[in-house]
Amino acid sequence: MGRRIVSFLPSATEMACALGLRDQLLGVTHECDYPAEVRDKPVVVRSVLPTERMSQREIDTAVSERLRNGLSLYEVDESLMRHIAPDLILTQDLCQVCAPSGSEVTRLLNALPTKPQVLWLTPKSLEQIFDNMRELGEATDRLQRAEDIIAASRARLEKIAAATREISRRPRVFCMEWVDPVYCSGHWVPEMVLLAGARDELGRVGSDSVRISRHDILQWAPEVLIVMPCGCDLEAAASHARRLFEYPGWSDLPAVQKNRVYAVDASSYFARPGPRIVEGTELLAHLLHPVLFEWHGPQGAFRRLEPPLDSDGSEPRTTKVRTWQ
Repeated sequence: MGRRIVSFLPSATEMACALGLRDQLLGVTHECDYPAEVRDKPVVVRSVLPTERMSQREIDTAVSERLRNGLSLYEVDESLMRHIAPDLILTQDLCQVCAPSGSEVTRLLNALPTKPQVLWLTPKSLEQIFDNMRELGEATDRLQRAEDIIAASRARLEKIAAATREISRRPRVFCMEWVDPVYCSGHWVPEMVLLAGARDELGRVGSDSVRISRHDILQWAPEVLIVMPCGCDLEAAASHARRLFEYPGWSDLPAVQKNRVYAVDASSYFARPGPRIVEGTELLAHLLHPVLFEWHGPQGAFRRLEPPLDSDGSEPRTTKVRTWQ
């Protein structure tokens, strides 16, 4: 007999569908958009902030203020949850910004007449993402399918690692997980960078991303810069990234001078700890070593960003100055 599953995480939704559980998935979040078939599922979780109408600075300020005051960033439809009567909830306790977390889930469980099983998916590394896939497989009688996906994923990652072990030099890269203010990458992303054949000494392996100073970025002098704002698709990432060219000292970065600044579809390939993290690593390898690695994924996965031009078509000699952290 199938499970009655509700997912509070886009990444968990992707995992469930990869395991063939789409028909058992009865509720999702407002951010669950992959695969496309889940977009018609009942939405049980929504953001309390109108982020689609807010700048990154406004989002950062509002999120910080709500968390400081002990307020939730999400609203759970308890009436719909009681109607669905799930027997398995997929959630996390890693990031209060990403989805309903510990205290919110506890309150919800107290409001439900029957207590479902709760699977906490809280990965901080690629291996822990695979562990989560295995745990979901065990909970839904899909363990062999989970092991097959894990084995195939590891093989693809090892193929990248084997190629990059042979390169003579690893470029300096900076993966930017938020633009205003600037945040470095964290958790599994620095691990992806290493596999893809580069170094990001500003990233925090297995730890939360944090605000980072202009001085640290200028001192690191990245040769490749990847803009991957959490929760953003390619269009949103590219839009936010354009303002970086207004920051003082930005034009001095080697990545800017060499025209190696890229915006990427962060939601699909980097921010969500799900199956497509493997494709994200393949995308990084292509951006870092385009001669060595081809990209066979969607064309809308990344975009090279160039400095804005003056009205006469030349690069501007001066730009509006924006303050860094």
